[in-house]
Order: sequence, then structure tokens, then C-alpha cells
Amino acid sequence: QLQASGGGLVQAGGSLRLSCAASGRSFSNYAAGWFRQAPGKEREFVAAMSGNAGGSNYADSVKGRLTISRDDAKNTVTLQMNSLKPEDTAVYYCAANPADYTGRASSLYNYWGQGTQVTVSS
Repeated sequence: QLQASGGGLVQAGGSLRLSCAASGRSFSNYAAGWFRQAPGKEREFVAAMSGNAGGSNYADSVKGRLTISRDDAKNTVTLQMNSLKPEDTAVYYCAANPADYTGRASSLYNYWGQGTQVTVSS
């Protein structure tokens, strides 16, 4: 029900735009977020946005570089990634939950996309 896209290979300092399209139901009142998992590491929180209050939450490592946004009319969530660093290399997953939880606990997100690879070369 969530389909992530937009990953690819980019040089350090470059930009990518990830999209997550929801289908099967409206996610307008759900919190939506992004997580990532690098090889050999645990999945980590990147950013999330409330479905109701509109507030957002970011991991410290991405603040000021990555921006989450949503278009509820299109049932999509976007992660604009600027000033990318090699340490941003990972598989990125979009996720959503109906409790409007925008925190870091991946277990509290009920719906997950399949992941899209982002590779940042130095």
C-alpha cells in the first residue's frame, strides 16, 4: 500500500527527491515518515510528519538538509534530500501509522513501503 521511489546514485553535495505513494486507503490523517537502513546497521529514523497537526520531526543527523512534506490530495509523501553525504547511503523506507505518531520507534508504524536505494559517492 506504500510505494517508495526516487532513489539513485548521486555525488556528495548533490540532491535527490524521494516519493512515497499510498494506495488502497487515504493516509491523510496518518503520520508518515521515512526510515533508512545502511548495510550492517539497524534501521534508523529519518523524519516524520503529522497527518493532523502538520508538525514534523527530524533526526539530528539530517536537520537542515532533508525536508519532509506531504500532499494529501495525491496521497503522497516526499523527502527532499539536499547536501547529501556519503553517510546518507542506505535503503530508505517510507512508513505510516494511524495514531499520528511522529516519533522514532519503527515498531509503532503499521504500514511500510518496499524501500529505495540511495547511494552517495564521495
